[in-house]
Amino acid sequence: MDARKEKFDSGAAWTRLQGGERIIAAKGKKVQIFDSKTDDRETILKSVMGPSGNLRAPTLKIKEGFLIGFNSDLYERWIRGELAQ
Repeated sequence: MDARKEKFDSGAAWTRLQGGERIIAAKGKKVQIFDSKTDDRETILKSVMGPSGNLRAPTLKIKEGFLIGFNSDLYERWIRGELAQ
């Protein structure tokens, strides 16, 4: 899905995200790791939604989880396998 062409508001975003075991959200240098089954829905959505009300980009579905937002250190750690699902 291309978020530039299809908008994911908080309801649509949650529909997708609640199936992921782990949601890793990056906002600038801040990285948070959530479990959609145990962590508060509103807290997760606050971290993954952008100021326009759309799901932050990039959003990657990887195995049973999601990487949301951009942080170069986060992606380097994921590539090295430090954040393996």
